[in-house]
Amino acid sequence: MAIDWFPLWLSLRVAAISTLLAVILGLWIAYWLAFRQFRGKEILDALVTLPMVLPPTVLGYYLLVLIGRSSPIGKLWETITGSPLVFTWRAAVLAALVHSLPLLVKSARAAMESVDSSYGRAARSLGIGEWSIFSRVTLPLVQRPLLAATALAFARSLGDFGITMMIAGNIPGQTQTMAVAIYDAVESGDGQLARLLVLVISAVALALLWIANRLAPESVA
Repeated sequence: MAIDWFPLWLSLRVAAISTLLAVILGLWIAYWLAFRQFRGKEILDALVTLPMVLPPTVLGYYLLVLIGRSSPIGKLWETITGSPLVFTWRAAVLAALVHSLPLLVKSARAAMESVDSSYGRAARSLGIGEWSIFSRVTLPLVQRPLLAATALAFARSLGDFGITMMIAGNIPGQTQTMAVAIYDAVESGDGQLARLLVLVISAVALALLWIANRLAPESVA
């Protein structure tokens, strides 16, 4: 049986890019939620949490409205790139980002808030600025929990299905990720292919969970 490994490579690429974006955006959001007081903080926290409770089809619909070809963002993207954003691998990255960002933000915020505040006070007494405290004090103290959260975010990105189907579709050789390929194999009655793909993605997810578990236990304070 000839196996098309494109869905695996696409899933790994999508997960890698979306996880990188989630780390960059997630650390910034987690920092503001953990250490800053501002109007609308509870609303921001609720918006970050919302993708964890809404059905994937609802999230996919919101994204279709947001980045569809008739939306301002969709039109701007198509004007700049010459091609639509929806039903491309880039849309799959966006779907994975929405799926994984809340997990990373929640984990990063919890890790940051667990750091003893005396470290920050001591650094400020030495005249160190807030950014330096965050980058040179807080981040090193929560490095292992953040790496564990990153591994979990990667695994979550790897397994997205509902949002990806809504905004990226199921185009073999273009947007068909592993989760979508498994669904396609089951729907077409190819049980052997479905079982093989399930075993592969399960092995990858298990390895990521093992890494996360190895990193998570260390205390951050």
